[in-house]
Order: sequence, then structure tokens, then C-alpha cells
Amino acid sequence: MATDGFKRSSIAPPPRSLNVEKFAESRASELEALHSIVANRLNNNFRSQRNKRRRTTGHDNRDANKRFRKREKIGVVDKGNVVTSEKDEKKVPRRIRRRVELRRNTEHGYSTSGDGTKRLRTHVWHAKRFTMTKLWGFYLPVGLQGRGRGSRALLKWFRHGALVHDACYHIALQLEGPEDLLLSILSMVLVPSPSAHSEDISRSVLSGAAYGRAMLHHIGAPGSKSIAPVTYMWRPIQKKDTGIGAEHDVDSVNSTRTYECCSSFRQLWVWMHASAFNEGYDALKFACQKLMDETGILINCFSLEGQLAKLEIMGSKAFGLLQKILHPIPCKTLKSWQLTKCSSLDHEDQIPSCAILSLTVDDPRNLPEKKTAVVPEVASNRVLGDASENEAKENTSLEGNQDLDLWDARNGFSPPVEENVLCMEKHHQRLAFFCLSDSQSGILNTSSDAQHGSCPILLLKSNNQKGTIGWSIILPLSWVKAFWIPLVSNGAHAIGLREKHWIACEVELPYFPSDFPDTNAYSSFMATEATTSDEKAKLRPPPMQALRVPIPPPWISVRSAFDKESTILGDTHPCEETCTRDVANGDSLTNSNKGSCDISLKNHNISFEGFVSRTSHMLSYYLNEIHGNHLLLFPKFPDKKSFSELMIDEAKLSRNLNGASPINYERNLCFLRVLLHAYKEGSFEEGAVVCAPHLSDISMWTSRSRSTETGLQIPQSSVRSYFTEQSSGKWELQIPEDTVTRETNRQPIGFVTTGFVRGSKKLKAEALCEAILLARLREEQWNEMPMKERRKEIYVLVRNLRSTAYRLALATIILEQQEEDVEFM
Repeated sequence: MATDGFKRSSIAPPPRSLNVEKFAESRASELEALHSIVANRLNNNFRSQRNKRRRTTGHDNRDANKRFRKREKIGVVDKGNVVTSEKDEKKVPRRIRRRVELRRNTEHGYSTSGDGTKRLRTHVWHAKRFTMTKLWGFYLPVGLQGRGRGSRALLKWFRHGALVHDACYHIALQLEGPEDLLLSILSMVLVPSPSAHSEDISRSVLSGAAYGRAMLHHIGAPGSKSIAPVTYMWRPIQKKDTGIGAEHDVDSVNSTRTYECCSSFRQLWVWMHASAFNEGYDALKFACQKLMDETGILINCFSLEGQLAKLEIMGSKAFGLLQKILHPIPCKTLKSWQLTKCSSLDHEDQIPSCAILSLTVDDPRNLPEKKTAVVPEVASNRVLGDASENEAKENTSLEGNQDLDLWDARNGFSPPVEENVLCMEKHHQRLAFFCLSDSQSGILNTSSDAQHGSCPILLLKSNNQKGTIGWSIILPLSWVKAFWIPLVSNGAHAIGLREKHWIACEVELPYFPSDFPDTNAYSSFMATEATTSDEKAKLRPPPMQALRVPIPPPWISVRSAFDKESTILGDTHPCEETCTRDVANGDSLTNSNKGSCDISLKNHNISFEGFVSRTSHMLSYYLNEIHGNHLLLFPKFPDKKSFSELMIDEAKLSRNLNGASPINYERNLCFLRVLLHAYKEGSFEEGAVVCAPHLSDISMWTSRSRSTETGLQIPQSSVRSYFTEQSSGKWELQIPEDTVTRETNRQPIGFVTTGFVRGSKKLKAEALCEAILLARLREEQWNEMPMKERRKEIYVLVRNLRSTAYRLALATIILEQQEEDVEFM
């Protein structure tokens, strides 16, 4: 019989330990010979040469003894298991107390600083690499260390790699109650309401297979104010949800408020940004309380802060990264309500947009493949029986973990295995692989393998009109560290708030709160930015200080151009019987006080006058209310003509030329989000003013016979006086009096909210411009152009506040390209 030349059983494994004394005795002659050789070379002088000595105190143990005595004094050193007093415990240095606190991984809640500021679970990791700041009650990573550059490399990572962002500052609210009442609450506070979507989308969202996005508003008076964009999702329907379950206790005081059999009991999550959480929480609680007072049925509304977390993965290779680290546990039984559970991560194209995948995955820190030692022939049946028994126990535990559901977050989840335990287990596995384990038979000690457990998660597919942006992982807060390190180790680049803003501009999505000036969160954020800018300016000498510009932009200055337009056209139609309704809801409601415009002109935000239309229905309703259906604005609807067909519609254009019903200019201003592309040159910064051009300005850039070397500029003195700060702290637009300066003055119609991102292949900026003024510009430009030369974009002028030069740009209205503009980052 052919053999390998030796028997496998004759191989002796290397010794696990080595006795130094016996080794020295057996090699005594060799050691003495080596010692004699070295002694002859050094002339028996074994002291280190003075010229080769270094200034080190490693030989001196006085400092170490001093530190030991100090630690013993404050009670850190355990001397004879003596229990230290409370007075000694308070003397523990802050460095040690903070290290112990940051290493903790509790089931729920955040660690906080002395002033109550919360720290993310990845705070230590970010603090070593990012610039941190206090914002919205958290310590958050602003961006990578440096001067705020690096956008080119970031966009390259986004196009050819993966990015990860810790979005645990997004907080969830949970609503519980009958389905029809929860739908009524959402209809009161969300724009667009769930009923405004198509039947297929509404069915998928209501079943829990997909999530919805909308703008959260206050309820009550017409013209309600925007709060923040939110993401809402329903828990999949379960059989036990047909009525109140045993886990939902009702107070005896509220015994009259019972769950009637009008509809099934449902649960709903509403995710929102931390900057608007308190305001949104109050609005939802108020809506629940109002409906409970009307119906007498209990509706629960509570916060899940400190229990759930959110990680965002973006980029072209985001899905591939998830396939690397996520190992779903296969389900053996599938109930009717678990249709979205156990979804495979094989084909991203087959997963619909805004889909929700419910998975239970293994600890991502586990080794991809467990190395098993070769079992010798002398292995007994008892050992094999123990191994199979352990495997059966492991399978039983995994089957039990299938009952975990992320929707039961209030019950808590056990945290993952500690990192030191996991490292020790991997160390034992490596020793066993090299036959150096403690077991004498060389078999892998299966009892040392810790049960890492499993974690329930939700995967949310993020996409816009142009395709997939990335994925979001919703998971228990205690598991954030267990997922963060594998994500970064497998090639994901971590980003902060600044880099996330750049990505939002690249994918043409608004960034909250910078692109939402109609919210209180925007006002608070801009006030913080203004204070920070002023403090930085004070650190520089006066001659070196840059020109001070208004932060935030003076949105009220758009009213001056609006008033000028109404004066020229003479459209001063007063508010009569129908003053206004809540434009956001899109319903008709007359005002009882005839001739009063208090509701429509109510200004919720001092720095922003007006509202932002984010759906085609909102814009269409607004045009109908101001008698502006003849304006050249074309909100997109699925059952109407395409934009190219509307551009050649001479009937609508002739109504403008022949005159139509006068526009009511006393209504609140309506702003639209637009994308700005530089016509030939220019870089638009955040806060730049968007102005209405004259026809001669447009021909200056578009005509081939004219030179654009000089372009349109304002005098250097007008840069400082264009916006002036009043004693009250407000900024106002100054109309120049001299004729020379007035010729170069252009009226503002909006402001840039997100500037150009350097390194982008298509430079574009995001701005908000007034709707009627945009329609007037398009009408003026189309009237002077042949039909074939008309463009869907509108020519505008953009000027950075510290510059004297105007730049020609093309403005694309978002609501003319898509039906809704509620996606955000």
C-alpha cells in the first residue's frame, strides 16, 4: 500500500510549554562556549559603552513607584481586596472615569457629558479622526480634519466605492392604535398625505413592504408651518393585531377609551431629524390627543430615542458591502405576516424602490469561515457526540432568535458579545489551527466558542428619480459598534455632516436643515452658523477680516421684487371672500372674515416669509387660489401633457398676451426648489443671491457677436451696501439712488441654499426662487424667442455676496420634472 513515507499517528505535536531551566541544563556546554567567546571580545567588560547610552529612564523605577502609590491612594489599585470609601471613589481621575464610561455598551441610552450632551456609540472612533462639534444635543462629526476640502476624493469614493455615516441622531416615534385613526393622524400632519399616492404605492406602504416620505406640518390654523421631512413605515400586519393584545395595557382611568373593532391594531414609526424632534413630537402628540378627544379611543405616541439606531451606506458598491458583512439566518417557518422577512441579498435590481427588508443576521464580527482541526483516528465517540450536541444547541438557539423583532424595541435587546471576549475566542481558534490548544488531543475546544447571538435589522433602500443612492440599516443601538467596525474594515469610508451635504448636492436632493428655510430647525441652525462665523472673524485683525454677509440670507428682500412686479402690472387684487386655506393640504376652505388676509400673510418664521411648495398638487392649488393658472408654470402630473408639449401650447401663451384675471399679489410668497447650472462660467456659493435678468443681460452671454470678458458687474461700493444690517440685527435690501448704480442693480428672486461642490462632473447648485417671478421671467424670455429656441430652463443671474460680478445661469424647476419633491438627506 502506498504511503506518505510516515505514519500520521507517529507525528508528535510541538510542546505547549517550555521549561527554561531544563533547556539550559541540556545546553549548558553550548551556552558556556558562547559566553567565553563574547567575554573574550569584550575583555570581560559587560557594561554598556558610555557613548552608546541613551537618555532613558527605563532602568529607574521611581516614576513607576510614584504612579503606583498615587493609584493606590485614590483607590484604583486593589490592595488586599479592601473596599474603598465613597470619598476615595470620587477622586478617580476624569481620564479613567471617561475611559470606563465610553467603553460601556448598555442596552439603551447614550453616554452624556457634564452638560448633558449625548455621545454617539461611535464617538471615540470619530473623535480620533474627525472634527467634532456640539449640535442638536449631540457630539457630531462635522468632517475630516483639515480645511474642509476633499470633495473630489469623496465624490470618487461615492462613484466607485462605498461611504458610511452614523445617523443615530435621527430619532423614531412610535404610534399605536387602530389603523384608520393612525391614517387620519397622518393625513392631518403629513404633506403629501398617504391617500394622495397611487393605489399600488399606498398598498405597499400600508402593508409594511415599503416606507413613505413626506413633510411634517403643524395642525390647526390654515397656513400651518412646516416642521421637518420625515420617513414613516408601518409594521407588517399580524394576526394578533386584530384587536388589543395582552401586552398593551389600558389604564383603568381610561377604561372608556377602548380599542373598538373598527379596524385592526397597528404600529407606526415616524423617523425625524434631531434638530426638529421636539417640535415634531409635540405636533404628533397634539394630533393624537385631538383625535382621542373626538373619538374616545386610545392612541399611544412615545419616543424610541436611545433604543434604535440608523446607519447609512451610500455609493455604487454599497450593496456589495452589505453582502460581505450581512449573513442572514435562514428561516424554516414563514408566517403570512413575515412576507418581507428572510429576503435574500442576491439581486439588487430585483428589490423595488423604497423597499424594507426585515432580516435577522449573525454578528458581523464573526470570522467568515470557522477553521476546524483535523480529528485524529483515536478520537472517541464521546467527543463526536459532544460536538454534535453543541451543534444542535447552536441551531436551537438560532431558531429561537428568529422570534426577535425590531418592532419590539421597548422590550430591549441583549447587547452583542464584548470585544475582548471575541478577541480571546479568535485567539483560541488560531492556537487550535496550529495545534497549540490547551486540549491534549488536539481537538478544537468547542465549549470555548462563545454564542455570539443574532441581531434583527431593517434594510431600507434609498433612491431618487435617477437610481439607487444607498441603503439604511435600522438596528438596536447596542449593536452599532458591532456593525460599524466591519463596515469600515471592509472598505467603507466614514463621512461626517459636511461630506453628507456634498453627496446630497451630487444626487440633487435637499439636505436638512440647510435646504429647508421654512422650518424652525433652519433658523436655529443658521443662528448657530452666524455666531460661529462672527467669532472666527473676531480672531483676525480688522484689515484681514472678510466682508460680513448676512447669515441666513434675507429672504424678506424677495418681497421687494414681488411688490415691484405687482406695481408694474397693476395687479393689486385684494383678498376677498376666499382668503386662503392651508395650501399644504390642498383643500378649499373659505375664511369667515371677508376681506381679511391675516391668515395668508401670517409669518411663522421672521427670517423667511412664505412657504415652499413641495408637491405638484400644492403648486397647482396655489396657482388656482391666486388666479394664476395662466402663468407659465407646468407642475408635473401623470395624466397631463408632457413638458415638451406644453412648451408649444400657444393657447396658454396667448392667454398671457391677451390678458387674464388679475393675480392676487397679497398672498404669501410661494418658493420652488430649482437647480442652477452655470451657462458658461462661474461658481455659486451658499447664500448667493439669484436675480432677475434683463433681456440685454441674456444676449450679452448668448450672442456670439458680443464679448463677455467684462460682463455685468456692480460697483465695489455697492457690494457692502447691497444688504445692510439694521440696529435690530436684521438685514435689508437697499435700493440704490444714483442712476449709474441703479442700471446695474437687479432685483432678487431667491437665494442659493447649497453651493457648487468642487470635483463634481456636473456643477450644479440648489436654490429656492419665488414661483410667480419665475413664471414672469419665462414669459418675458419666451415672448422674445422663436418657438424652436425656447428652453424649459429659465435664465437667471447669480451673484456671490462678496463678489461684484453677475453670472448667467439656467434654472430648472424640480416640480416640472417630478410630481413630488419630498426626498431628502
